[in-house]
Amino acid sequence: MNHQSNTWRKYLTDYNEGLGLVYERFVLNDFLDDLRRKYDIRSVLEAPLYGMAGVSGINSYALAKAGVEVTLVDDTPERLAGVERIWREDLQQPVGLVGIQPDEWGRLPFADNSFDMAWCWASLWYIQDPAGLLRELARVSRDIVFVAMPNNIQVGYWMRKLVIDREFFAHHDERWTETGRIRRILAEAKVRFVDEGVLDTPPWPDTVMPANEVLKRLGIRSRKLEEQFTGDGWQWSTMAYYTGAQPELRQRVMKYAWLDHAPLPWQIKAIWAHHRYLVGRMDKG
Repeated sequence: MNHQSNTWRKYLTDYNEGLGLVYERFVLNDFLDDLRRKYDIRSVLEAPLYGMAGVSGINSYALAKAGVEVTLVDDTPERLAGVERIWREDLQQPVGLVGIQPDEWGRLPFADNSFDMAWCWASLWYIQDPAGLLRELARVSRDIVFVAMPNNIQVGYWMRKLVIDREFFAHHDERWTETGRIRRILAEAKVRFVDEGVLDTPPWPDTVMPANEVLKRLGIRSRKLEEQFTGDGWQWSTMAYYTGAQPELRQRVMKYAWLDHAPLPWQIKAIWAHHRYLVGRMDKG
C-alpha cells in the first residue's frame, strides 16, 4: 500500500519550501489561470489537496484569489485542520474543505457534474485507489479534468530513483506516472482530451528535496556549498508572496522559466521537464 512521509507536518508552520517548489507553484499558477480564462472556470475541486511537496493545500490559492470557488479534499484530519488554518489566518480566502477516509477516493461525496474543473497534481501514487479517483474526477466535473504526475523519463527522476531516494520507490507504484495508463482510465470515463504536455521545466533536476539534503545523500561534503543552500540567505516561500511579504518573489523566481516558455515541442522539453499533464473535457452526451 502506498504511504506518505510525515514531512508535510513541518510545512504546516514552516513555509520555507526551497527554490524548486516556489518555481513549480508559479508555473502551475500560470497554467491554472490560463485554463480558468480559456474555459470560464468558476468552481474547482482539487483532490487530493496534497501531492506537491512543501506546504499542503495551497495549489488552488491563485484560482481562489481570482474569484473561483475552491473545494479541497484530504484523508488526514490533522493535515486538513492545518490547511484550514493556513487559508483562514494567512491566505484569508474562502475555501471548501472536505475530509474523507483513506479508502474513499473512489467514492467522493459530491454529486455528478458539481464542478467546472476537477484536478489533481502529482498525487495518484500516494492514495489507495488511483483509478477510482480518476473516474471520480470525471464524474464530478461538468467540463474540465486536469491531471499531472511526475515525468518518469527526466534526469532528476532517475537520480532520485536510483541514488538519493530509493526507499520512496519501494513503497510507491510507478505505474501511476504512466500517462497512457491515466489516459485510458479517463477515456473510459468519457473524457475527451484537448491538451497534453509538460510543465515545470527549470534549469535544475527534479529531486523533490532541498539542495543541501541532495548533497548529503550524494556524499558531497563542502562547507561552501552547504552555506550556499542553507541559512537566512536561502529562504524561499510562496506563502511570503501570497501574503504580500515578498511581492518581488515571483520576478526573482520566474527569471528561470526560459525553458518552460521556449517555443519548443513538449516532447523535446520532456527530457528535462519535471511533470507531464493531460487536460480533457467531459463528453456528457
